[in-house]
Amino acid sequence: MDTLVRLLQLLVLILTLPLHLMALLGFWEPLCKTYFPYLMAMLTVNCNRKMDSKKQELFSQIKGLAGASGKVALLELGCGTGANFQFYPCGCRITCLDPNPHFEKFLTKSMAKNRHLEYERFVVAFGEDMKQLASGSMDVVVSTLVLCSVQSPKRVLQEVRRVLRPGGMFFFWEHVAEPRGSWAFLWQQVLEPTWKHIGDGCCLTRETWKDLENAQFSELQMERQPPPIKWLPVGPHIMGKAVK
Repeated sequence: MDTLVRLLQLLVLILTLPLHLMALLGFWEPLCKTYFPYLMAMLTVNCNRKMDSKKQELFSQIKGLAGASGKVALLELGCGTGANFQFYPCGCRITCLDPNPHFEKFLTKSMAKNRHLEYERFVVAFGEDMKQLASGSMDVVVSTLVLCSVQSPKRVLQEVRRVLRPGGMFFFWEHVAEPRGSWAFLWQQVLEPTWKHIGDGCCLTRETWKDLENAQFSELQMERQPPPIKWLPVGPHIMGKAVK
C-alpha cells in the first residue's frame, strides 16, 4: 500500500509540476496568501448553508458564558472571512486572530453585516504563539477548519487553554482523516502534498480528535459529521466543545 501511495503521489506531482516548482522557488506562498481569502469567501457561503443548523446548535451555547463584564470575550482562531459571525449571539466582544493579514478586509465587511457583535481587534499571529493575548482573558475560543493547517495542533491547544479563563469553553469544527486502511484515506495520502499548497498548509490526514483528547481539558464533547462538500478530498468533520 505504501508503494502504491508513493507512485500515485509521484503521478500527481508530475501533473502539478508547475505548482511545486513555484513553491520550491518561493513564488507560490505569497500568491497563495493573496488568493486564499477569496477562495475561502466563496467556499464558506456553501459550507454555512449546509451546516447552518449544526452551527446554530453549537454556537447557541455561547450565550451563557458571559464574564464579569456581562459580555462574552470571544477569540476566533484562524478567523478567515468571519463566516461564523452570523451565528454568534449578541453581547460577544470578538478578537480575531489569523496569520494572513489579507483576511482583514473581509473581516471588516463581515463585521459591518453583524452589528450585534462588538469588534475588538484583529491580531496577525500564529495560533502556536498568542503572546499578544493575556492568560485567562477569554470566555470562549472558537476554531473552525483551522487545526488542519497549523504547524502544531498540540501547541495551539496549549495556547487555547492558556488564554481561556477557568470554566471557559473551546468550540471546534474540524475536518479529519478518513479511517486508516480505507481507499478514501489512501487518496488523502496521495493528494496531501499537493493539497497543502492549494489549501494554504491544509493537511488531509490529521487525526485531530487525538490531539483534543490529549489536551487536558476538564471536559470534552465531540461528534462526527460527514463532509459538507462531497467533491473535496477533505474527510469527515468533528464538532464539539471542550471546557478548561
